[in-house]
Amino acid sequence: MTMTDFEVDVLASGSRGNSTLIRAGQTAILIDAGISCRRIVQGLKDCGLEPEDLSGVFLTHEHRDHIAGLDVFARHYSTVPIFANERTWAQLPVRRLLPRPQVRVIPRSCSMGNLRIEPFRIPHDAADPVGYEIFHGDEKCTYLTDCGIITKTVELAAEGAAVMVLEANHDEDMLRHGPYPPALQKRILGKEGHLSNRTAGQFLTSLAEPPAEVFLAHLSEKNNTPDIAYQTVRDVLQECPRTREIQLYVAQQQEMVSNVR
Repeated sequence: MTMTDFEVDVLASGSRGNSTLIRAGQTAILIDAGISCRRIVQGLKDCGLEPEDLSGVFLTHEHRDHIAGLDVFARHYSTVPIFANERTWAQLPVRRLLPRPQVRVIPRSCSMGNLRIEPFRIPHDAADPVGYEIFHGDEKCTYLTDCGIITKTVELAAEGAAVMVLEANHDEDMLRHGPYPPALQKRILGKEGHLSNRTAGQFLTSLAEPPAEVFLAHLSEKNNTPDIAYQTVRDVLQECPRTREIQLYVAQQQEMVSNVR
């Protein structure tokens, strides 16, 4: 059993594709569709669901590793609504292939079944990138990846979450001494880039009400490893009494990782 009402199944997360199933009660939503339709469908089936059981697919932004499977999935399962804000929708290369009624603009807050979903703005080099706060009764799940720096808005979205999907994209030493050219390193380390392992850990220790469960997500294929991400964040958490007991999971690119036990 999970420690929270939320069942989180990260179908895939990393540099080459991202998609996460979040469930509570009788409602299930998918955040991003950055892997193939086949993998999404198989991942849902492994969780005991059919695609038609989804209340919606919520997009964080238009980069390919978050939308690669969207066109095929949306055309095969046209009853499942796709949610994106206007600026993200305008950048989608598949927008002309999808029926407009299927794609719905995200309001400041929307309800799907027994979930309330609220997007929040994040700093990243995309048109209008967002994270999500997902509420079920008194509990909250926060989804945050592709974020360059921690802003006040991001802090408020994370505070009090029971479970969190949190970017731990890179080890800074690996990035600086790795194969990426200086310009790309600068982008990743910049205010609209990605959170490092250490920054992710420090962010968790800064929260007055840290989550009970955290998925470390969106790990770089070239500048990180699951072991380094886990150990770096764990070492930071051990220095703070409030965060020592956080249950850490490390999301994978090729395998589903779940908090359902």
